[in-house]
Amino acid sequence: MRFSASAAGQPVWTLTGDADGRWPLLLTSPHSGRHYPPALLAASRLPLAQLRRAEDAFVDALLDGIAGVPVLAATHARSWLDLNRRADELDPAMFDAPLAVPVVTTERVAAGLGVIPRLAGHGLDIYARALPAAEAAARLTRLHAPWHAEVNRILAAAGASHGAALLIDCHSMPSPSGPRPPQIVLGDCHGTSAHPAIVQAIEDHFGRAGWRVARNAPYAGGYTTRHHGQPGAGIHAVQIEIDRALYLDGHRLALHAGASKVRAAMTGLVQQLVADWPRLIGQPHSGQPWAEAAE
Repeated sequence: MRFSASAAGQPVWTLTGDADGRWPLLLTSPHSGRHYPPALLAASRLPLAQLRRAEDAFVDALLDGIAGVPVLAATHARSWLDLNRRADELDPAMFDAPLAVPVVTTERVAAGLGVIPRLAGHGLDIYARALPAAEAAARLTRLHAPWHAEVNRILAAAGASHGAALLIDCHSMPSPSGPRPPQIVLGDCHGTSAHPAIVQAIEDHFGRAGWRVARNAPYAGGYTTRHHGQPGAGIHAVQIEIDRALYLDGHRLALHAGASKVRAAMTGLVQQLVADWPRLIGQPHSGQPWAEAAE
């Protein structure tokens, strides 16, 4: 396991697997970080247990070490900074002075879910007072910019070796409501962030595992998928949302026995995508066969 440069003494991410272009894909987990900086705990009006409700809890544990492919996992809590938002999705009203960084108002910002969130799980306000204006630039510089630069670096190496690359951005979701709600939601930004054959292969794989799969509803893909998914440039991106009930005891925030099935399904998905990559992108294989490369 490798760590990034630190932010206030804490690594920005962990990276497992080979990220030098050996594999055509990258898995990311931007919302499973469990480091809550002292500054957050001191400023928060909520207890740690409530802040943790915003996590995609233990998604990183489901992915760690899968088949040797690169897995990039955030360390810092989503309540501190949301890596799946644009850097300018900031709410100026959260700060004690005008911000020295670009600001844009989006529906997510208005809902309290910008790059520096105002709300935690169950829609509760995080902060008891306004934040110092310098905090916005500091968090973005230490966390957001290096994270997305590392995603770019790994995808560029993969694309150079294999002709194209795939980013799978992994998340978990509260159990949707309805008579037969989806258990897996795939987001490809309504067909714009990945080739249809790739998305179909992922959907078919989860269907064979016995799970109900939906596309783009209620999650079509966040900033990561929209920003990095550029099929015309050979970079494809798909967001995967996994129903937390499949692997997590939500009351105790602990993995249950179902986690082994989810992990096996994710491992099988990676193996299938690597083996089928030449067919999916329609060109001869430029890397090693799966059986040899997985040794």
